Amino acid sequence: MCFVVTKSFLLTCCLPVFLMGMRYYFSRKVILHYLDCALHTDMSDIEQYYMKPPGSCFWVAVLDGNVVGIVAARGNEEDNTVELRRMSVDSNYRGKGIAKALGRKVLEFAMLNNYSSVVLGTTAVKMAAHKLYESLGFKHVGVVEHYALPGMTRSLLERMFFQVRYHRYRLQLREE
Repeated sequence: MCFVVTKSFLLTCCLPVFLMGMRYYFSRKVILHYLDCALHTDMSDIEQYYMKPPGSCFWVAVLDGNVVGIVAARGNEEDNTVELRRMSVDSNYRGKGIAKALGRKVLEFAMLNNYSSVVLGTTAVKMAAHKLYESLGFKHVGVVEHYALPGMTRSLLERMFFQVRYHRYRLQLREE
Protein backbone atom coordinates (compact mmCIF):
# COMPACT_ATOMS: atom_id res chain seq x y z
CA MET A 1 0.00 0.00 0.00
CA CYS A 2 2.89 2.35 0.83
CA PHE A 3 4.37 1.74 -2.63
CA VAL A 4 1.03 2.36 -4.35
CA VAL A 5 0.66 5.68 -2.53
CA THR A 6 4.27 6.94 -2.71
CA LYS A 7 5.66 5.10 -5.77
CA SER A 8 8.90 4.90 -3.79
CA PHE A 9 10.58 1.52 -3.33
CA LEU A 10 13.05 3.04 -0.83
CA LEU A 11 10.29 4.49 1.37
CA THR A 12 8.35 1.22 1.17
CA CYS A 13 11.43 -0.69 2.43
CA CYS A 14 12.26 1.85 5.15
CA LEU A 15 8.74 2.16 6.61
CA PRO A 16 8.72 -1.23 8.43
CA VAL A 17 12.16 -0.51 9.91
CA PHE A 18 10.96 2.92 11.07
CA LEU A 19 7.78 1.46 12.62
CA MET A 20 9.72 -1.29 14.43
CA GLY A 21 12.17 1.34 15.70
CA MET A 22 9.31 3.46 17.04
CA ARG A 23 7.78 0.40 18.72
CA TYR A 24 11.13 -0.40 20.33
CA TYR A 25 11.68 3.20 21.45
CA PHE A 26 8.27 3.58 23.09
CA SER A 27 8.33 0.09 24.64
CA ARG A 28 11.72 0.80 26.18
CA LYS A 29 10.65 4.26 27.34
CA VAL A 30 7.49 2.99 29.04
CA ILE A 31 9.20 0.02 30.69
CA LEU A 32 12.07 2.16 32.00
CA HIS A 33 9.59 4.70 33.40
CA TYR A 34 7.64 1.87 35.03
CA LEU A 35 10.79 0.44 36.63
CA ASP A 36 11.82 3.90 37.82
CA CYS A 37 8.37 4.35 39.35
CA ALA A 38 8.60 0.97 41.13
CA LEU A 39 12.09 1.74 42.44
CA HIS A 40 10.86 5.02 43.91
CA THR A 41 7.69 3.67 45.55
CA ASP A 42 7.21 0.29 47.24
CA MET A 43 10.51 -1.22 46.08
CA SER A 44 12.49 1.70 47.56
CA ASP A 45 11.42 0.71 51.09
CA ILE A 46 10.37 -2.94 51.13
CA GLU A 47 10.39 -3.10 54.92
CA GLN A 48 8.04 -0.13 55.30
CA TYR A 49 5.69 -1.20 52.51
CA TYR A 50 5.61 -5.00 52.88
CA MET A 51 7.10 -6.04 56.22
CA LYS A 52 5.62 -3.60 58.74
CA PRO A 53 1.93 -3.43 57.73
CA PRO A 54 -0.12 -6.28 59.19
CA GLY A 55 -1.22 -8.78 56.56
CA SER A 56 1.68 -8.05 54.23
CA CYS A 57 4.98 -9.80 53.62
CA PHE A 58 7.91 -10.09 51.19
CA TRP A 59 9.92 -13.19 50.27
CA VAL A 60 13.24 -13.61 48.51
CA ALA A 61 14.31 -16.87 46.81
CA VAL A 62 18.04 -17.49 47.18
CA LEU A 63 19.97 -20.19 45.35
CA ASP A 64 23.69 -20.73 45.87
CA GLY A 65 23.95 -17.34 47.58
CA ASN A 66 22.26 -15.47 44.71
CA VAL A 67 18.85 -13.80 44.78
CA VAL A 68 16.91 -15.56 42.03
CA GLY A 69 13.34 -14.46 42.74
CA ILE A 70 11.02 -12.26 44.77
CA VAL A 71 7.34 -12.01 45.61
CA ALA A 72 5.25 -9.80 47.86
CA ALA A 73 1.85 -10.04 49.50
CA ARG A 74 -0.17 -6.98 50.43
CA GLY A 75 -3.27 -7.48 52.57
CA ASN A 76 -6.50 -5.57 52.14
CA GLU A 77 -8.62 -5.76 55.28
CA GLU A 78 -11.64 -4.06 53.65
CA ASP A 79 -12.46 -7.00 51.38
CA ASN A 80 -10.37 -9.62 53.22
CA THR A 81 -8.11 -10.27 50.23
CA VAL A 82 -4.39 -10.40 49.84
CA GLU A 83 -2.75 -9.24 46.62
CA LEU A 84 0.14 -11.18 45.14
CA ARG A 85 2.57 -8.51 43.91
CA ARG A 86 6.03 -8.11 42.39
CA MET A 87 6.57 -11.77 41.49
CA SER A 88 9.76 -11.98 39.50
CA VAL A 89 12.32 -14.69 38.79
CA ASP A 90 15.75 -14.10 37.26
CA SER A 91 15.56 -15.11 33.59
CA ASN A 92 18.50 -17.52 34.08
CA TYR A 93 16.48 -19.51 36.64
CA ARG A 94 13.04 -19.64 35.01
CA GLY A 95 11.43 -23.02 34.40
CA LYS A 96 12.89 -24.49 37.61
CA GLY A 97 9.79 -24.17 39.82
CA ILE A 98 10.95 -21.07 41.69
CA ALA A 99 7.95 -18.93 40.71
CA LYS A 100 5.56 -21.74 41.65
CA ALA A 101 7.24 -22.07 45.07
CA LEU A 102 7.00 -18.29 45.59
CA GLY A 103 3.34 -18.32 44.57
CA ARG A 104 2.61 -21.17 46.98
CA LYS A 105 4.30 -19.18 49.75
CA VAL A 106 1.83 -16.34 49.19
CA LEU A 107 -1.11 -18.80 49.18
CA GLU A 108 0.15 -20.36 52.42
CA PHE A 109 0.49 -16.89 53.95
CA ALA A 110 -3.07 -16.02 52.88
CA MET A 111 -4.50 -19.19 54.43
CA LEU A 112 -2.55 -18.74 57.69
CA ASN A 113 -3.85 -15.18 57.95
CA ASN A 114 -7.46 -16.21 57.18
CA TYR A 115 -7.86 -14.23 53.97
CA SER A 116 -10.83 -15.25 51.86
CA SER A 117 -9.06 -14.85 48.53
CA VAL A 118 -5.84 -13.96 46.75
CA VAL A 119 -5.90 -11.55 43.82
CA LEU A 120 -3.31 -10.46 41.31
CA GLY A 121 -2.96 -8.37 38.22
CA THR A 122 -0.40 -8.84 35.49
CA THR A 123 0.65 -7.25 32.24
CA ALA A 124 2.72 -10.32 31.34
CA VAL A 125 2.57 -11.19 27.66
CA LYS A 126 4.25 -14.57 28.05
CA MET A 127 1.75 -17.39 28.26
CA ALA A 128 4.01 -19.17 30.78
CA ALA A 129 3.10 -16.55 33.40
CA HIS A 130 -0.62 -17.04 32.83
CA LYS A 131 -0.24 -20.83 32.92
CA LEU A 132 1.67 -20.52 36.20
CA TYR A 133 -1.18 -18.58 37.84
CA GLU A 134 -3.74 -21.06 36.55
CA SER A 135 -1.64 -24.01 37.79
CA LEU A 136 -1.72 -22.42 41.26
CA GLY A 137 -5.53 -22.41 41.09
CA PHE A 138 -6.17 -18.81 40.04
CA LYS A 139 -9.11 -18.08 37.75
CA HIS A 140 -8.87 -15.40 35.07
CA VAL A 141 -11.54 -12.81 35.92
CA GLY A 142 -11.02 -10.08 33.37
CA VAL A 143 -8.87 -7.99 31.07
CA VAL A 144 -8.44 -4.24 30.97
CA GLU A 145 -7.51 -3.17 27.44
CA HIS A 146 -5.24 -0.16 26.90
CA TYR A 147 -4.07 -0.24 30.52
CA ALA A 148 -1.78 2.62 31.60
CA LEU A 149 1.27 1.53 33.56
CA PRO A 150 2.56 3.90 36.23
CA GLY A 151 4.85 6.33 34.44
CA MET A 152 3.00 6.22 31.11
CA THR A 153 2.13 9.59 29.59
CA ARG A 154 -0.64 8.19 27.35
CA SER A 155 0.54 10.43 24.50
CA LEU A 156 -0.79 9.70 21.02
CA LEU A 157 2.54 8.19 19.89
CA GLU A 158 2.80 6.11 23.06
CA ARG A 159 -0.71 4.75 22.52
CA MET A 160 0.06 3.99 18.87
CA PHE A 161 3.25 2.05 19.54
CA PHE A 162 2.77 0.56 23.01
CA GLN A 163 -0.43 -1.10 24.20
CA VAL A 164 -0.79 -2.99 27.47
CA ARG A 165 -3.41 -5.51 28.56
CA TYR A 166 -3.92 -5.91 32.29
CA HIS A 167 -5.14 -9.38 33.26
CA ARG A 168 -6.84 -9.90 36.61
CA TYR A 169 -6.83 -13.23 38.46
CA ARG A 170 -8.52 -14.42 41.65
CA LEU A 171 -8.19 -17.50 43.83
CA GLN A 172 -11.05 -18.00 46.27
CA LEU A 173 -9.75 -19.66 49.44
CA ARG A 174 -13.00 -19.70 51.40
CA GLU A 175 -16.46 -18.15 51.31
CA GLU A 176 -17.16 -15.08 53.41
